[in-house]
Amino acid sequence: MNTIKIMGMSCQGCVKHIVKALEALPGATNVSVDFVSGTAQVDGVSSEAALAAVEEAGYQGKVQ
Repeated sequence: MNTIKIMGMSCQGCVKHIVKALEALPGATNVSVDFVSGTAQVDGVSSEAALAAVEEAGYQGKVQ
């Protein structure tokens, strides 16, 4: 499981946007984004691919 720390989320709409971006990655499973902790978790893809998807969606991220 890859965990990404996400900066810049301000609402549940942000969460939905990031979930959609991560779910669009080929092979992504078990996508979960937690607004309170500011993290996303995803299986089935590399941490680099997950981070790129978060950043392409317009948020800053860091692999944990």
